Amino acid sequence: MSETRARIVTATNELFRIHGYHGTSVSQISQVAGATTGSIYHFFPGGKDELTVVVIEETAAAYRQLFELIADAADDVPSAFVDFFHGAAEVLVDNDYIDPCPIGTIAREVASTNDPLRTAAGAAFDSWVGAATEFLIASGLSVGDARELALVFVATVEGSFVVSRTLRSPEPLHAAAATFGSVVAQAHERNAVS
Repeated sequence: MSETRARIVTATNELFRIHGYHGTSVSQISQVAGATTGSIYHFFPGGKDELTVVVIEETAAAYRQLFELIADAADDVPSAFVDFFHGAAEVLVDNDYIDPCPIGTIAREVASTNDPLRTAAGAAFDSWVGAATEFLIASGLSVGDARELALVFVATVEGSFVVSRTLRSPEPLHAAAATFGSVVAQAHERNAVS
């Protein structure tokens, strides 16, 4: 990837995290990226929407890999999820409650108005659900139980971010950690008994 293209994608990601999709203009992206508007359209002929899809795809991949790293390093299966929520809370506090991931913000803004961006955000969420499902299947859960828990995990992460940012408190993410960790432990206990 060219240096200019990378700067454009990074600047757009940062602006979306702070201002959202509708609150970010191509001229702002140009200014923050140190790139001309012409350069933006050179790399992204479809304009802001094409650029947004790239931001969503790259961010989705980065957070999927982050989950996989945290899960691989965890002491046990419930700890993988607990550690993820606690880490998310720490990042949110460290960044003064600026959303570390723009995908949920974009999805909330465009879900009813921009089908290509809704589809890209949906694919991002699906990739996270897939990673969590694979991890839970590998831990011994059935495909159905693993997918159900993975869906709840992603929904809980996204919802906890919104509530934590709104309250300017990590408490919702810490509560999600405790509750989801218990839910995963109980699912494994049920699986061991069956």
